[in-house]
Parts: sequence; structure tokens; C-alpha cells
Amino acid sequence: MSDTTVKLSDAAIRRRMLAEFWFYFSQNRGAVAGLVVFSLLVVVAIFAPLLAPHGAATQYRDALLLPPVWQEGGNSRFLLGTDAVGRDMLSRLIYGAQYSLFIGVVVVSIALVGGIIIGLVAGFFRGWVDAIIMRIMDLILAFPSLLLALVLVAVLGPGLTNAMIAIAIVYQPHFARLTRAAVMGEMEREYVTAARVAGAGNMRLMFKTILPNCLAPLIVQATLSFSSAVLDSAALGFLGMGAQPPTPEWGTMLAEAREFILRAWWVVTFPGLAILISVLAINLMGDGLRDALDPKLKRS
Repeated sequence: MSDTTVKLSDAAIRRRMLAEFWFYFSQNRGAVAGLVVFSLLVVVAIFAPLLAPHGAATQYRDALLLPPVWQEGGNSRFLLGTDAVGRDMLSRLIYGAQYSLFIGVVVVSIALVGGIIIGLVAGFFRGWVDAIIMRIMDLILAFPSLLLALVLVAVLGPGLTNAMIAIAIVYQPHFARLTRAAVMGEMEREYVTAARVAGAGNMRLMFKTILPNCLAPLIVQATLSFSSAVLDSAALGFLGMGAQPPTPEWGTMLAEAREFILRAWWVVTFPGLAILISVLAINLMGDGLRDALDPKLKRS
């Protein structure tokens, strides 16, 4: 068989796998809706400077706490109203999408890479190495995630960077345990034994042979952790330990608006809705990925 034929057959296999993935994913209407909303969120974040009618920190001292345009006293220049210092709510929500995606990507990347390495080492070598690593992971999991993240941020110091590091550390055990379980299952398979007999070293066995077959559950976990990272970072921002004012991060916007809940509902409602919609969309998309990637859950 020629190299061209092999490449064509590989391409055909990849197309068939992609078509099968989309078939099972599209069966979940909630997942498709989540994908659409998430795609819109990505577009808004990328083109925020073009879509936002005003600057995120631009203040209009003659327009303090203006209501949305459809409410009496509203102004067409500020469709969703303004906050206590005259900043446009719509513009700050649009720029806030950048921070939400940035937080999710950074947290999941750190937790995923660290968790995969730790889980691979524990599941591959087992014995006392596995015992020590897993006890440390169990110790981290023994604490409520938000409480532990809050303690870590208090030690490191308030700020968006430290908040992302703290959340990533808290999420790492989930990826480590999932990777370890998948690796231990794959270690018993014949292709691993064949690769070992063929002379493959430990690093090649771990990263080239075993890891690619463990990625499906990790992708699902990464998607769900993405939404949790957005939620936890917003919670830390609300408590004053995450992003600091005047950063247009949704949790920080909620914290700044607490004292105006009763007389300016829009400064609290819109950031809360942004968090709710984005987290819900990512979770729905994660459910669809689970249905499409896990053979046990694929619909007949």
C-alpha cells in the first residue's frame, strides 16, 4: 500500500470520526445551544474594542446611575444604563467577556497540564509514588474548593493572577485522579505490552502510547472546569480577593454594585446574568461533549 493511500485512508477515518462526533453532539439540543452561546461569547471577547460603544473605564459624570434605555430616565447612549461613577454597563459587560475567557483558559491549562503529569506518574509507576501523590491530592480535595482558593489568595495576595493560580491548584486533583484512573485501565491493554516489548521507554509509553487514549474524559472535565473557573473567579472578585477595581470583571462589578441593589437594579442584574448565561452555556456544551466522547453514554 502506497503512502498516498495510507494518508487518504487516515483522512477518511478522521472525517468519519468527526462526523460521528458531531452526530452524537448534535443529538443534545442543549449542547448545541450552549455551543452557539459560547461561540458568541468568544466573538464578543475577541472584538470587544469594536463592539463596545464606550471605553470600559470611561466615566460620564453627567450620567451617574442612569437606568436602561427602555426605562424612564434612560438614555440611548447607554443601552443598559450606567454605574455609580458613570461608566457604560454594556461596554463593561463586553470587556468582561475577555476576562472570563482568559481566566477559564489559563486556569484550565495550568490545572490540565499539571494534573496530567501528576496522574500519569501516579498511574504508571504505582506503588509508593502513587500512594504519596494520591494522599496529597486527597488532602487538597478534603477542603471546599472555594474556601481553599480563598485561603491561597489570602496567602499570595489579592489580584487576578493570584486568583487564577489558586483556582488552578484547587482544580488540579480532579485532573490528576481522572488521568490516574484512565492510565491504570490502559496499562492492562495489549498494545501497551506490545510497545513495551518493542523497546519503548517509560516516557514514550506514558506520553505517546497511553496518554492519547486517555484524553476523552479529560476534555469533558476541562470543559466543565472552565465554567467552574469562571464562577469561582467571579466569587473571588465579589469577595474582593480576585480582580481589583476598575477591572471590568463580572464578579468585581457585582461587588462594586452591592450598595445600589435597591435603587439601581441594573448594576447588579446584568453582571449576574452574564455569569449565569456563560456558565450555563459551557456546562451544556460539556454535557454534549460527554455524550459524544464517552462510548458508554452515546445514544443509540
